[in-house]
Amino acid sequence: MSSLDINANLINSWNNASDSLNRYFPIFIYTFGITGNLLNILVLSQRPLRLNPSALFFMFSSISGLIALISGLTTRMMAGYSIDMTTTVDWICKIRNYVLYSARTITLWSIAFATIDRWLASSTNVHKRQRSTLKNAQRSLFIVHIYAILLNIPILYCYQANLTGTLRGCYGTTYPCRLITDFIYTIATTLFPLVLMIIFGCLTIRNIRQTRQRILNVTMIEMSHERPTTTVHIHGKHNKKTEKHLLEMLGVQVTLLVILTCPHGIQKSYTSIISNQTSSSLQSAIANFILNLFTLLNFTASGIPFYIYTLAGGNIFRNALFDLFKMIFRKMVCHCSQNTV
Repeated sequence: MSSLDINANLINSWNNASDSLNRYFPIFIYTFGITGNLLNILVLSQRPLRLNPSALFFMFSSISGLIALISGLTTRMMAGYSIDMTTTVDWICKIRNYVLYSARTITLWSIAFATIDRWLASSTNVHKRQRSTLKNAQRSLFIVHIYAILLNIPILYCYQANLTGTLRGCYGTTYPCRLITDFIYTIATTLFPLVLMIIFGCLTIRNIRQTRQRILNVTMIEMSHERPTTTVHIHGKHNKKTEKHLLEMLGVQVTLLVILTCPHGIQKSYTSIISNQTSSSLQSAIANFILNLFTLLNFTASGIPFYIYTLAGGNIFRNALFDLFKMIFRKMVCHCSQNTV
């Protein structure tokens, strides 16, 4: 067998692997991601969770994650069957990518602001704790939405369908366009909020350690004066449990977001940089597979929050979920009894 035949077989193998990846993996993400995000929205909109600023950020990240899955994965699944209209219809190409990347921006920045809110709420400084309010959370979300809308406007100008010589048929029309849109996504949408999550996550851990140290010092002083040890509950036992579980949910989600979203952003920027360089068909096939894999991992990040919250959210989130199921069950029973009568 000649080297040309070997290369042709390798190219076909990589292309088939890309097609299979786009055909089957998105179905799994789509099904569980949409179901999970819908349940998240319903659970987090219940009392007392909806009155917590961090829970509000989580709810809006689930809404934007749902939009990202519907706008992005629907066409990707169609691409596995070679019927992706974003590669052939110009306005669908522009709108789909604008909605998708705006939703991703809102998702990541909502979690970033949730991390900042946890830092404020856990601070030993009373003035910082007072800034963790529902009103400030609503203001932050308004800013995030405006930021996402404005940030991704270049996509409407740069993206075009029916392109040849690029990894995707729907992509930036020129080399500068590809650089601008991909670097905006990598830095302003992905890396910047992730860095803020890590920084304020570490600061939150430091706040918690300082709080525990202060409680220990107060206890030691009271014991030295032979007074009974008392614990001051600032927000009450129930609220403290809610704060603790929300922090655990946030920590797990931030970790997985870093793992699942960073490779996609870095790959997009790298692809843009080398997009004006000539590459062999085999290199293009391998690059296409890697890009598809990292893209689907990024979609996975939008589909797993519900399962993170269920496992890491403690009894607070699970009880709210069970209450939701009970309420739905009661309504179904009442509806059936009314129909029977």
